[in-house]
Amino acid sequence: MLTTAAKAEIIKTYQRGKNDTGSSEVQIALLTGRINNLTAHLKNNKNDVHTRHGLMKLVSQRRKLLRYLRSQDMQRYTNIIKELDIRG
Repeated sequence: MLTTAAKAEIIKTYQRGKNDTGSSEVQIALLTGRINNLTAHLKNNKNDVHTRHGLMKLVSQRRKLLRYLRSQDMQRYTNIIKELDIRG
């Protein structure tokens, strides 16, 4: 689980404007942070099926947001992929 300070830092890093908290980039970055935390948890707890199910839901949600961003603005899509090191 991300702390409030960690969320604020992610939002500050990826926001597009002063009061932006819901753009695709911010949502993808927040989901990536949660996915990374759950992945680390699952490395220690291999049989935690409920967490694995939640992780798959988060990955699916992030994939949908990335697909949307790619269809709207390819430059923003490539920037967020490089910054978060999601694919590669």
